Amino acid sequence: MKCPFCRNGENRVIDSRISKDGSAIRRRRECLACNKRFTTYEVVEDVLPMVVKKDGRREPFDRMKIRNGLIKALEKRPISVDEIDGVVDQVERACQESMGKEVPSSMIGEKIMEELQKLDAVAYVRFASVYRQFRDVNDFLDELKDLLNVKKDG
Repeated sequence: MKCPFCRNGENRVIDSRISKDGSAIRRRRECLACNKRFTTYEVVEDVLPMVVKKDGRREPFDRMKIRNGLIKALEKRPISVDEIDGVVDQVERACQESMGKEVPSSMIGEKIMEELQKLDAVAYVRFASVYRQFRDVNDFLDELKDLLNVKKDG
C-alpha cells in the first residue's frame, strides 16, 4: 500500500476496525517515511456487473465515479462522509443484487436519486438537474413540485 502523500510503500497499521455494517475493515496506517497517517478499507472483492451507458458503451462499475458525483451534489450541505459512503454502498449493493452481468446506467442514476431524496432535498435537485439534463427553470420547478408531493405523501 503506497502512501498517498509521499508514495512510499512502507507503512504500518495503527488501528483496525470493522465497519458499521460489517462489510469492510477500516485500517489507520502511518507512513514510515513521512509519518503521515491515512485510512484504507479492506472489502471482499465482489464481481460487479458492467455498466451499460445510454449510447451503448460498456464500462466497469466505478464506486469513485458515484462518490465524486455525490460529493458535487452534496457540496456545502450538512452531510457526513460516512453518509456519502453509505449511499455509495447502497448503490453498489443494488447493482450486485440485480444478478445480471450488465446493469443500465439509468438504473444506477435512479438509485442515486432515490437515496438522495431520502438524504437531502437540495442535493437531490442538484443531482437531478445534471442527471435529467434540465433545460430551463420550468424543469427545475416540475422536479420541485414532484419532490414536494412525495414529501407530503411520505
